[in-house]
Amino acid sequence: MSAFGPATSRILLGLRRPPLPFHRPPLPPVPVRFHRHKPWQPRRILDPGGDVVLRWNRVFLISCLIALFIDPLYFYLLYIGGPVCVQIDPFIRGSVTIFRTIADLFYLAHLILKFRIAFISPSSRVFGRGELVTDPNQIAMRYLKGDFIIDLAATLPIPQILIWFVIPAVSSSTVNHTNHTLSLIVLLQYIPRLFLIFPLNARIVKATGVLAKTAWTGAAYNLLLYMLASHVLGALWYLLSIERQYNCWITECAKENGTNNTAKCISRFLDCSTVNLPERKAWLNSTLVRVNCDATSDKTQFNFGIFADALSNEVVSGTFLDKYLYCLWWGLKNLSSYGQDLVTSTYVGETSFAILICIVGLVLFSHLIGNMQTYLQSMTVRLEEWRVKRRDIEEWMRHRQLPPDLQERVQRYVQYKWLATRGVDEEAILHALPLDLRREIQRHLCLALVRRVPFFSQMDDQLLDAICERLVSSLSTKDTYIVREGDPVNEMLFIIRGNLESSTTNGGRTGFFNSITLRPGDFCGEELLTWALMPNPSANLPSSTRTVRSLTEVEAFALRAEDLKFVAHQFKRLHSKKLQHAFRFYSHQWRSWGACFIQAAWRRYKKRKLAKELATQESLYYMQGMDDQGPASEHEGAPLIAEYADGGEGSSMETESGNINQHLGATILAKKFAKNTKRGANQKIHKRKPSVDVGMPKLMKPEEPDFSMNIEDNL
Repeated sequence: MSAFGPATSRILLGLRRPPLPFHRPPLPPVPVRFHRHKPWQPRRILDPGGDVVLRWNRVFLISCLIALFIDPLYFYLLYIGGPVCVQIDPFIRGSVTIFRTIADLFYLAHLILKFRIAFISPSSRVFGRGELVTDPNQIAMRYLKGDFIIDLAATLPIPQILIWFVIPAVSSSTVNHTNHTLSLIVLLQYIPRLFLIFPLNARIVKATGVLAKTAWTGAAYNLLLYMLASHVLGALWYLLSIERQYNCWITECAKENGTNNTAKCISRFLDCSTVNLPERKAWLNSTLVRVNCDATSDKTQFNFGIFADALSNEVVSGTFLDKYLYCLWWGLKNLSSYGQDLVTSTYVGETSFAILICIVGLVLFSHLIGNMQTYLQSMTVRLEEWRVKRRDIEEWMRHRQLPPDLQERVQRYVQYKWLATRGVDEEAILHALPLDLRREIQRHLCLALVRRVPFFSQMDDQLLDAICERLVSSLSTKDTYIVREGDPVNEMLFIIRGNLESSTTNGGRTGFFNSITLRPGDFCGEELLTWALMPNPSANLPSSTRTVRSLTEVEAFALRAEDLKFVAHQFKRLHSKKLQHAFRFYSHQWRSWGACFIQAAWRRYKKRKLAKELATQESLYYMQGMDDQGPASEHEGAPLIAEYADGGEGSSMETESGNINQHLGATILAKKFAKNTKRGANQKIHKRKPSVDVGMPKLMKPEEPDFSMNIEDNL
């Protein structure tokens, strides 16, 4: 059976022609429907953990604090503007309205922005951060069912509407009615505005981990909240003082009505807008309300309680700055003392206000001041830990009866380490970070310093990264022996700051001492590099050939033995001749050996030169003797100084005095050789030793690392 259809099979077999293609008429274009955003749906959804939302939360937090500061200023609107009357301050009314409106705009912007902020689905918080929900409809429904009512209540400009529109429109409103209405509205709207701060703080802490980046900022923030509470209590105390004075006037007016043939007291007389009315002037001249409600008089029977201070000091009739600062001081004083100095009356409102001061003061002092103390203590916690550690070290040294000089060295090291690190364990911080971050930080801290070491200046970045990743900081105080000659070398040290003294006695050989100064950019402990570059390094660390002592306070980076093994493996991949020359040039052991080698060669040269000069003088002497005494058969076989000069090339290095007169030496030696006979000449030669044999000790050639290219690496 064919795999093709019947029509196709017939076409392939040539039974009939293929059908002509069928031309269909073009179809009308399908209209593409775009999903248009509805007017109330935002076009951009913001991440709640993004930078934009985080910055806005911080800005809105500051605006909330400013708004909480502005709202209590409405309590300063009323003041005593004349004899037995109260009026509204127009300057405070206009200024507070402007600032309050600006603050309301921030609340409105925050309300609109929350329709654009995504939220994390509660069902996806099982692992990790969770999944963001970016659907505008779900965001809007969640917000409307949640915090929208509170945000709307905090945004509405109710006090402005009340002061500028409602109160002037009501013709029968009195000062007392205005006072009660305004205070009630402000306090009711103050509650949602205060409530908004707590979730806002929680969101900032959740996104960044901390509310304040520094300890001073955190302490200042908590102190600001404490001062804000004092400001609110002071403004409320001022408002209640006005009300208490007004209640006294109302009480005295009720007592005078219909008695002593006085004019009838009307409540609108207590408003300063009626101060020029004739009937009010007549009432004021005949009434005793002014005298009976005078808080400064001792004859007043009305008990003003805790509000007597504001009335007797004329705070309610002073300028805005005077009464504001006085009320702020009053609130701060009683909030800090929990209202212990308050002497209240039996008035229920006054007693309730005193109880509120006591409770708020106790809560705020334990919370805000406690937080502020915690922030301030966090600044000195490292210092306190260092003091305790230093005290423990001093007690331990006294208990162990260490000598004073050793105690001073220990204290100097502890002091220097504190100044260098401030008590921070850098290694613990780095090990807690991921490998990539740790590598980048080590590169940032060490790369420039490692490049200052000439031995590493021409290496590639990959090798420098490997070195920087394994370097650890090392601190040494003055007169500290980092390593002694003969001790095992466990780290290679690269100097960053300070000077070191590197000396050697060539294994304790008498008469030999070599000392050099290591400065920033130098290194020591190259024996460890020789050990690490061996094909099969032994488990025992190499012994140091030099003694290294710090001349000043030294900061350096150390490359430990195990880490150097890995770095040494990377060294083999470099050009061997280039690294060999660099190592020989910058190694102080090779420099010392080279200096001693050149010095020995120079002394051998001087010795041969002096011997040749003496031989020349000797030959002249023999020539003169042959002319005076005849044939010199008796002196045949006598050794010449030139023979000693030629035979002494392979001998040990000797030190000759350069100040001996050459002609005097030639004469003495010529006389000495002239007395030798041919028979005893050879015997005396074997027994002859120089009278002065001050030889220079040999300095062993340093072991050179194996810089050869590994064949396996090339393969």
